[in-house]
This record gives sequence, structure tokens and C-alpha cells, in this order.
Amino acid sequence: MTNVSPVLVTGATGRHGSTGAHVVRRLREEGRAVRVLARTPGERTEALAGLGAEIVRGDLRDRRSLVPALDGVELAYFTYPIDAGVVGAAANYAAAVREAGGRPRTVVMSMGPAHPRHPSDRGRDQWLAEEVLQWAGLDLLVLRVAAAFHENIPVLHGRSVGREGVIRNCFGDAEVAWINGADAGELAVAALLHPERFDGPVCHPAGSEQFSHAGIAALLAEDLGRPVRFEAISREQWRQELTELSTVDTSGVVNPDMAAHISAVASAVADRGPTRAADAAALTALIGRPPVPLRDYLRTSRKAFA
Repeated sequence: MTNVSPVLVTGATGRHGSTGAHVVRRLREEGRAVRVLARTPGERTEALAGLGAEIVRGDLRDRRSLVPALDGVELAYFTYPIDAGVVGAAANYAAAVREAGGRPRTVVMSMGPAHPRHPSDRGRDQWLAEEVLQWAGLDLLVLRVAAAFHENIPVLHGRSVGREGVIRNCFGDAEVAWINGADAGELAVAALLHPERFDGPVCHPAGSEQFSHAGIAALLAEDLGRPVRFEAISREQWRQELTELSTVDTSGVVNPDMAAHISAVASAVADRGPTRAADAAALTALIGRPPVPLRDYLRTSRKAFA
């Protein structure tokens, strides 16, 4: 039987890992009513409506559109793309919660670089946005996922692997913790429905495996049956390459802000190492199933590297 109070889900039409769409699908499978906040209708909202989700027009950048979306909501999922504006979005959400008269428990999909002194502007902004939500007195569970998404690999490197057989970035030889977008979505579902599994209000879920980019290149070479190598370049070089990629990226994921963010994160990891090691057992305990292996993901994504 469907729970009467809808779970408000923001970012459900996002393309980075399709995490939001996974959250909607899983909540519906769990029998929860879901209300999706979307700026514009389209194929993605139609697919979500097909799952039984209620679609409401709204934008985290417009407080007025959020007030009716929050009507009757007791649970909410808050996320924002890697782009400018997250602090304003958090302020709008907090103000709308107050105006709507409720106090929904809110799960925030954050990131490991959310820190007041991180070299990434977007990392510092994410931290400040979470401070705003806490200052507003909201009931929060913040997921600062300390891992890179599997989906970053084809988005950031699919073009260069396909054309040149090379992964280029400024991570150096550091081993990075990785997580699949579906597993990140499952973390959000667990945080919404099973908060007792988390040691909030700010949690740092770990990834499932650790790989260097040279190691990933070796996996791709084996799976694709052709040479793939890793090439270390400077932070500025990679930022420039990603900025250029953003002009031709048809997925809509890469933008100049993301280029600056991910290159700053990579440079920090190369200099100081990752902040947290992968822990597959801990992630399994949180999401209630084994996480998706990176090798399996790469095998199902071969077309992205063609």
C-alpha cells in the first residue's frame, strides 16, 4: 500500500549517474508516494510519471515554486548539480520549508569535497549550503559520499579513450574510491527510509573499490581488446580539456564549473591522497546489497568508449 505523504525528490531528471531517477524508482518499489520537482517536462519526467510519480513544476532557484511542492511533505531528497547556485538553492529551500509550515526530514546528497577550505569553489559552496540548511533548523541527514562515480569515467574520458586510447587527468597515480550511481541512489533511499543505519547528521559513506586511473586504463584495455593508457597532465591542462569537452558534451553533464571542480579535486587527491579508503562491507551494510563492481559497470558501458 502506498504511503499517503509524498517524498519530495529534487534532481530526479539529472543526468550524472541518474541517481535521482534511481531514488524515484526505488521509492516507488517500496510503496512510497513520490513527488518529483522538475523545471521542464520532457522524456525524463514522462518516464518518472510512468513509474507513478507525481510531477510538479518547480525550480530550486525559485522559492515561490517550492512552497506548493512542499505541501504535505514529511520526507525530502535535496541535491544540486555540480554548478554554481547551490547556496542560493539551499536558502530558497529552507525559506520555502518555513513558509510551507512543515519540517520535512531532508536527506542531502553531498560530496566528499564539501569543506570550508577545499580548493574547489563548488566544494566550498556545497559545505556552505549545508551550513545554511543547518542554520535554518532543518532535520537533516547529509551524505558526503567519499567516492567518485563510475559514470565519471565515460563522461570525462570516453571521447579520448575512443579516439586516442588514453585517459588524461591530474589524479596522478593516486588510488581513488569509486561508487556506482545506482549505489549512491540506494544510499539516499536507505537514508530516507532507514535513517537508523547512519551515524548522522553528517555522514561520509565510503566507496566500494579503489582504483588508480592507470588501473582503470588496464581494465578498459582488457575489456575493449585494444591498448588504453593513462597520461598524467597538470590541473590547468585538464581543466582546459574539460572546458573544451563541455562545448561538445551531448550528455549535459560537463560544464565549465564542473571542469574547474573536478580538476581541483583531482589535484588535491594527487597531492594529499584520498580522504577516505573504500569499504565495500560498510557500503553493503548501508544499502542492503552488494555494490556494483567497477569492472561490471565498464563492461556494460563499452559503447561509450567506441
